[in-house]
Amino acid sequence: MKNKRLFFISLLVGVATSVIAGTPTYEVQPSPTPAEENHRELFDYELDYTGNSSFFDDHGKFGNGDSLYNDFSYAHRFLITGKWYFRTGVEYERFDFDGTNNGLPDHLQTVHALLALEYVVHDHAGAGIEIDPGVYFQNDIHGNDFDIPWKAFFTFPLKKDKIFGVLGVGGALNSNPVVAPGGGLIWLFTDHLRLEGVFPKPALVYNPSDNWEFRIFGNLFYESFRTDDVITPERKLQVHNAWVQYSEDRAGVQATYSGLKPFDISLAGGVTVRRDFDFFRAEAAAKTNPAPFVKFEIAAKF
Repeated sequence: MKNKRLFFISLLVGVATSVIAGTPTYEVQPSPTPAEENHRELFDYELDYTGNSSFFDDHGKFGNGDSLYNDFSYAHRFLITGKWYFRTGVEYERFDFDGTNNGLPDHLQTVHALLALEYVVHDHAGAGIEIDPGVYFQNDIHGNDFDIPWKAFFTFPLKKDKIFGVLGVGGALNSNPVVAPGGGLIWLFTDHLRLEGVFPKPALVYNPSDNWEFRIFGNLFYESFRTDDVITPERKLQVHNAWVQYSEDRAGVQATYSGLKPFDISLAGGVTVRRDFDFFRAEAAAKTNPAPFVKFEIAAKF
């Protein structure tokens, strides 16, 4: 079995050396590798379902609802030099909401480009900057649906071969706040067990073999969309062509099988703690109570 600890050391030490000190002069390697260790073609499809739950503090005005999420992405990496790559691709995301006819959006969707400059070791980016320009809309695309979400991060060692820090920042033109911090710690307990305590997607990960991975995870998802006419029973929440920041806070468990190369197949389940329609510029919001969720994902690298 490949040595997971040395893999992460190779990634993080190499990134820190390159980002902070320039061209790396030494890099730990887990084993001899071919000249091209990073795949160029990246594909991912994800399907999530969150069950029915009621809106809290609604006084009967918003009722209840469930949600279905589909996400498809494809990208290609272009080698620049060394382990630096330019990644470009496209992504389509869509939320479908069902339940009480309360005037809230029944769909939220986006088609956007994926543009990133990354330092990549064994298919994992240890540093980079990404922008996702595109249209973020409800049902129909208009000229004012454009937004540019972005993020940047880098990794550095804190304790030799053991603990690493991650600093990041991200935002969008139509998010609240416009800029928000991220990051955390990666702690390699053993060759099989590690803590990826990095927000917004922290996880405790166990790899019993090369083909299996199990994780306990959290996920803080935030994305903004331009809506059409939103006319709800709440007088304060009656807006036209407004931006809504939709968010989901989750916790769950996931199993991933990698034995069918080049595919990684994941199944997950847990609790969506909160779903939030935040019309932040109108100072109005609608939130749901917790509900169970299930997730299926298939990813491939060629």
